[in-house]
Amino acid sequence: MLLYDTAAPIGMYVIGRDDADSVRPREPAVGDGETSAPTVPLGSFLARDGSTGAAVGVDADGPHAAVVFGKRGTGKSYTLGVIAEGLAAADGVAPVVVDPMGVFSGLRAAGGRVVEPTVRPAAIPASAWPDLLGLDPTSGAGSLLWRAVADAASATADSRRNGPSPDPEAGVPSPSLGDVRDRIDASGAPEAARRAADNHLRLAESWGVFDAAAVPVARFAADGTPTVLDLAGVPERAAAAVVRAVARGLYDAQVAGRLDRLPWLLVDEAHAFFGGVAEPALRTILTRGRAPGVSLVCATQRPGALPSVAVSQSDLIVAHRLTAEGDVARLAEAEATYLAGSLASRLPTGTGEALVVDDATETAHTVRVRERRTPHGGGSPRASRTPAAIERSDGGGATGGGLRSPDTPNRGPSESEDPR
Repeated sequence: MLLYDTAAPIGMYVIGRDDADSVRPREPAVGDGETSAPTVPLGSFLARDGSTGAAVGVDADGPHAAVVFGKRGTGKSYTLGVIAEGLAAADGVAPVVVDPMGVFSGLRAAGGRVVEPTVRPAAIPASAWPDLLGLDPTSGAGSLLWRAVADAASATADSRRNGPSPDPEAGVPSPSLGDVRDRIDASGAPEAARRAADNHLRLAESWGVFDAAAVPVARFAADGTPTVLDLAGVPERAAAAVVRAVARGLYDAQVAGRLDRLPWLLVDEAHAFFGGVAEPALRTILTRGRAPGVSLVCATQRPGALPSVAVSQSDLIVAHRLTAEGDVARLAEAEATYLAGSLASRLPTGTGEALVVDDATETAHTVRVRERRTPHGGGSPRASRTPAAIERSDGGGATGGGLRSPDTPNRGPSESEDPR
């Protein structure tokens, strides 16, 4: 469990916090019922000569929309982990991390939990089911699926209304995929349409992410425990369904006042979730999340694959090294009138270095991201660290590319070994 203080120390520059508050934390007045504004330690300023300066943090007191860019190996997922572990130690917030690559399990060291999520079928609107399963909504099978999901959800809701008083904490009632298939079988639609719709629902069942009795999404943010949604190995469409349900569920729970802390949704490899069924829910948080207090942080190695709204609506941008023309062009869309020169010309080149653009203070700074306090699972594998290579070294065989014996003292990671 991390026990460091998340109130910004005197002298720390806090990005995302307005004006004078960006340099010194807001101190609560006696008896006002408030605590010091939570801050996520990010790193330190980086000078052109490579020296580091004052500490830099990220505001966690208010809601934010942020993006973290960087080509593979420059520290994008590492930085997202730094933000996540900082939020894990902060009061009044509830971080939920979408982990499609299985690299954030180290947050258990920050008191977090790692879950293989399931969501209720009703969390996906009936109109989105054909697209989710790759069916044309105007086709016989697609329209049949749409209608069957809608009718099954309506029947389940009616049954609940006619029963005992519903528990608001239980979430929206949901039919099972079996209920939907029963309606398809009894629909009287042409056999070809029924067979196609049924086969596609069987595919959805095989994903293992749908459960009519799944815990409500709001539970992920109910107690402030950092939650990692482990989607490693989950098919892309199934993962998109989970992200849609979680993003919309957190937003709706916050709007309804069912959460006593501000939810933060952190999405790694975010480009995989735009352009599909998850996009409407992510757009909702980007464009409307500020008022209820829902934050979204999208990390990607392919910023060019994100829609423009992901950049234009972000008040914080953390950009590691980028080289692809389309990715640099997407970053250029963030160039505001208060910035002098192009952002591309200011991008750092070192691993773990980033250009931070902050709308709150209308500034851009180069920072060196701090080392994580929890294990990072996103480092690149090394041939020299495989069991086969170590066994060869232990056996006294040729050590090829300078293999080090396990008994040789570790002199610390070189730049190329930086896990970021």
